[in-house]
Amino acid sequence: MGGALLVIDMLKDFLEREGALYLGEGATEEFRQKVASRLEAWRQKGGPIFYVMDRHLPHDAEFKMFPPHCLAGAWGGEVVEELAPRQEDYLVFKRRYSAFYGTDLDLTLRELGVTELELAGVCTQICVLYTAADARMRHYGVTVRKDCVASFDAAAHAFALKEMEKTLGVKVI
Repeated sequence: MGGALLVIDMLKDFLEREGALYLGEGATEEFRQKVASRLEAWRQKGGPIFYVMDRHLPHDAEFKMFPPHCLAGAWGGEVVEELAPRQEDYLVFKRRYSAFYGTDLDLTLRELGVTELELAGVCTQICVLYTAADARMRHYGVTVRKDCVASFDAAAHAFALKEMEKTLGVKVI
């Protein structure tokens, strides 16, 4: 009954001013520091850490809704430097909102005996919410710390936190 930390889309295209989908006010230094603090806590206790990263192809269907971002091999798809993964961390590349869709995340978590997940990252109402929903559908316990998720839309952020807690049974702290 172990746990794992999922660090979702802490990528340059979302968190750097030059990024294709920069979060603006959501990409504060304080937010990054909170996520860094959670990473350090997980590293100290030895729990597995998964970096979940948008990685799109140039013709990706998602670009009908959003500008091209997080292209495979491009600067924008890299994790911001202060949160860079380590050799022992797991890397999960995704092309859709959920970290589970079309990836081997579930298989890897089950092989490790993980039953509890903590989610941190962006965007609250998109990739964090849909990853939380898919995790709950697979019977994982899920925790989200309010100060470790962010969005470009404050109202959508608040809605997603409420939806995760009230509808999905996510522990929101």
